[in-house]
Amino acid sequence: MTVQPSDCILIVDFGSQVTQLIARRVREAGVYSEIAPFNAADAAFDRLKPKGIILSGGPASVTTEGSPRAPQRLFEAGIPVLGICYGQQTMAMQLGGKVITSTTGGEFGRAFIEVKKRSSLFDGLWREGERHQVWMSHGDKVDALPPGFEPVAVSEGAPYAVTADEARRFYGVQFHPEVVHTPDGGRLIATFARHVCGLAGDWTMAEFREAKIAEIRAQVGSSRVICGLSGGVDSAVAAVLIHEAIGDQLTCVFVDHGLMRSGEADQVVGLFREHYKIPLVHVNAETLFMSGLKGVTDPEAKRKFIGKTFIEVFEAEAKKIGGAEFLAQGTLYPDVIESVSFTGGPSVTIKSHHNVGGLPERMNMKLVEPLRELFKDEVRVLGRELGLPDMFVGRHPFPGPGLAIRIPGEVTKERCDILRKADAIYLEEIRAAGLYDAIWQAFAVLLPVRTVGVMGDHRTYDSVCALRAVTSTDGMTADIYPFDAGFLSRVATRIVNEVEGINRVTYDYTSKPPGTIEWE
Repeated sequence: MTVQPSDCILIVDFGSQVTQLIARRVREAGVYSEIAPFNAADAAFDRLKPKGIILSGGPASVTTEGSPRAPQRLFEAGIPVLGICYGQQTMAMQLGGKVITSTTGGEFGRAFIEVKKRSSLFDGLWREGERHQVWMSHGDKVDALPPGFEPVAVSEGAPYAVTADEARRFYGVQFHPEVVHTPDGGRLIATFARHVCGLAGDWTMAEFREAKIAEIRAQVGSSRVICGLSGGVDSAVAAVLIHEAIGDQLTCVFVDHGLMRSGEADQVVGLFREHYKIPLVHVNAETLFMSGLKGVTDPEAKRKFIGKTFIEVFEAEAKKIGGAEFLAQGTLYPDVIESVSFTGGPSVTIKSHHNVGGLPERMNMKLVEPLRELFKDEVRVLGRELGLPDMFVGRHPFPGPGLAIRIPGEVTKERCDILRKADAIYLEEIRAAGLYDAIWQAFAVLLPVRTVGVMGDHRTYDSVCALRAVTSTDGMTADIYPFDAGFLSRVATRIVNEVEGINRVTYDYTSKPPGTIEWE
């Protein structure tokens, strides 16, 4: 089951790594949106009954035999369609136009388009004769328009940078309006959603909360639910939402795998057992996880072991508690999308997420994932809507596998303890500087590298600690936080002086993309 507002936009995904950003821009306009892979778009269309369609970009070439296509019925439904990059190209091909591979090598990066004609897509935003910055990333381009279309904006490398069939409300843009490098891109998508599709833009988190509570009650009935608390915002919000829906039918299980940040286990137990009075089972499983991680160095192997063991612990607790038919998880929308890889299709799995997908059949339990349609920042809004304290809701994201993916190489209790101390100092200094809320995520990483150092009159040969801090709105793209040199020097000095086992500190200057936020 899923929340289905009466007004929504369906985004058909052709494998772009930034499709999620399209959904974010639509939701920022107050309109609900969902993403469906192109090969599942028919079913999503029937389920959602959308008022508009957006076709995403993608890595394939429309000119290649067997490349992805949109279901033809989407163009026959009488609703507006916006094609972005690959989406524009496949729409052109499917409706009778022509697409070619650019002989000049395409356009990549910043470009400027010139508006040639008025279009409903530009109303209140762009006017004829104006030039606007956009972000291009394409090797193919439309060479001949389908019947009914006309060019309304051009760029140096794309004579059909924006195309429109005003009668059918079909629009194509060769650039990517969803990324921040197209300054007016969010407003352009909002114009499509609100003005072209005629949607009110009144979707709110209060509406989501109300609908989700009703959905949870309908799904669960009188059954019992076990909810896994990881210590992060996602599972906490999921637990409070489910408890609001079904009360003491919910039992929370906090699996303390020994991979938490400093003091977090006590905070989780205190908040849920003492403040919310939610039935809570605290499982100390540090020995189990550490023994299983011994000798494991591959990031995917770590994630899979932790996910598998996490589920196995739940299986054991479910048997002890007895009668639980559902397992609740704090799965988010980026987790779902990032873990999808089309069979025979264009996208690739970036990394597995331990809380995505079906449970082992032997558990005989069903999933409750109340946050499955939300992005991280939306979860925080929902948390505040539910009354969770700001100190908890505003906490930086923390991955399900915990410190295991912040320790490249083998994970041991000793290395976890070293990292916990360094991370606590780093976050303490960030809070003292008043920077915590300005940063999306900040953490320390313990590298599998040892270097020579000098402390007093003694030679040391200890580990290197890397510091990471990024700004972001949804975690899909991120920029590094520009600390001043004085701050970084102060943190490095404290870590080296106060944490035995570290004698060198570095700062990670990599944005996302090309890097990911986490190191593994």
